[in-house]
Amino acid sequence: MANVASRVRRTRTTMLTATLAVVTLALAACGGGSDSESSAVPPAASSAASTSDAPVADASLILPGSTMEKIKKRGKLVVAEALDAPLLSQQDPSNPDNVTGFDADLAKALATYIIGEPEVQIVPPATETREALLANGTVDVVFNTYTITEERAKQVDFAGPYFSSGLAVAVKTGNTEITSVEDLAGKTVIVGANTPAVTEIPKRVPTAKVIQFGTDPQAVQALTQGRGDAYVQDITLLASDAKSNPQITVVGNPFTSEPYGIGLKHGDSQMKQFVNTWLTTIQKQGLWAEIWKNSLGTVVKSQAPEPPAIGSVPGS
Repeated sequence: MANVASRVRRTRTTMLTATLAVVTLALAACGGGSDSESSAVPPAASSAASTSDAPVADASLILPGSTMEKIKKRGKLVVAEALDAPLLSQQDPSNPDNVTGFDADLAKALATYIIGEPEVQIVPPATETREALLANGTVDVVFNTYTITEERAKQVDFAGPYFSSGLAVAVKTGNTEITSVEDLAGKTVIVGANTPAVTEIPKRVPTAKVIQFGTDPQAVQALTQGRGDAYVQDITLLASDAKSNPQITVVGNPFTSEPYGIGLKHGDSQMKQFVNTWLTTIQKQGLWAEIWKNSLGTVVKSQAPEPPAIGSVPGS
């Protein structure tokens, strides 16, 4: 199926600077969203190449009176999704209709599954408004590095998990000695102050020497200057760093787990089952891995990770 450009109305959005985008992504990796909420609905992204062959649900799965039927009749999937998260969901400043990344392309694939075309309308959420956006029907789904927790599951339903984030390792580009956390034995490891890596690295690699830096830019600079052998941080933040700085490379997949779920309105069991069926379908088809390769995988030196098992964490 050829790429189909989204046909929804435009609204003006202000692009953040690259530095703010990195900070936003760091917060998002902990289950947050973008720092500001917009009441306007920005335009949908144009379909990425990785979603051009996305499957379409059999008509029998679009149950009468269901959320899926409502979305199909409307002709667009309304998604709570950031516009400033590099490699996850980032708006192109030269083409506001184009929002790309792992979350963004998955949302387009889900829209295709329901509607037959990647028609997506985006509402940028704030961390504290995601539950309300689902509860009041402003959005159909949330794709926003939304970490599944049992507490959140009291207010929303989670399909998935669809991705497992967590701590990963970055090295200076050209370093071939370090390919995983196990290779950090006896090495000097840079970590962010007050991050999980501060305690996780000594547990995993007792012989590593840990040095802390207050901010992500400081840690990246220390790595590129050779003041440490590796930098350990959440993989989504490291991927953003690597995209903007070719001097660093992310090696291997996460070695801790932070499961991301697709937020749905609480109590809509039909929609949850439908979205989980879609996830299973794109995983088996290989589309999930293709979307990963075209986004986060462009800066992570490893094969596509195995998707987490659906329903495998409390709250999912």
